[in-house]
Amino acid sequence: MGAVLEIHLNGEARQVTVGTTVAQLLAQLGLAGKPVAVEVNEQVVKQAQHGAHALAQGDRVEVVTFVGGG
Repeated sequence: MGAVLEIHLNGEARQVTVGTTVAQLLAQLGLAGKPVAVEVNEQVVKQAQHGAHALAQGDRVEVVTFVGGG
């Protein structure tokens, strides 16, 4: 494992490798390809940008999953 940085994921501290993107984080969480909303530092990251948005030290990431029902 390379260098690590600490982010806050849904309010909990988590370490990720430097250079980790939102898409890679979602894959690590088992959420790749699933309908989710992602905010980094209170800014929405659109799905088209997940692969390009690299996380940085101290980022506050919120991931919300959608559940069907009725």
